Amino acid sequence: MPDDHAAPLAGMRIVELSSFVAAPLGGMTPAQLGAEVVRVDPVGGGPDARRWPIAPSGRSLYWAGLNKGKRSVTVDLRSERGRELVADLAVAAGTVLTDAPPRAGLSYEELAARRPDLVYARLLGHRDGRPAVDYTVNTGLGLPYVTGSAGHDGPVNHVLPAWDVACGLYLAVGLLAADRHRAVPGSSPTVSACPK
Repeated sequence: MPDDHAAPLAGMRIVELSSFVAAPLGGMTPAQLGAEVVRVDPVGGGPDARRWPIAPSGRSLYWAGLNKGKRSVTVDLRSERGRELVADLAVAAGTVLTDAPPRAGLSYEELAARRPDLVYARLLGHRDGRPAVDYTVNTGLGLPYVTGSAGHDGPVNHVLPAWDVACGLYLAVGLLAADRHRAVPGSSPTVSACPK
């Protein structure tokens, strides 16, 4: 956008603790619209930092594509000091997007005690908290048995992570709705994202 025009989400700040596809896409979407999204990565990179396909440099093209437009901070979340730093960042930003299990000091309850108008969106795999990604959802639904070329005997995973893309976009929409709702006096901005 030209410098004399503010991006639609300029001024919005989001702290993202995520991996794989859905939640990073949920953060990238507002980042592309001008929000300041700060991705928190563990020391050495998260589980998706070296995901295939890999560039000649050894870096994941998938990871780079899902994190464009974001800032990044590397923190040891296993340490109390690291969690304190991220909690301070989250409280200052006012919005948290995650698909990670809550860690000590970083749960909604603990952060909201410090910032009552906190928007906290956590994407769950299953209602009971078990993780899920596109390929496990597709397999659970039997989709690999209806994919593939005619005459092929056996399951074939589809290359498009449709469930993750849909969840990521719904997560972004939920964050925007909660952010707008937060502006209403006396509102409670908690977002509870639907499990896949």
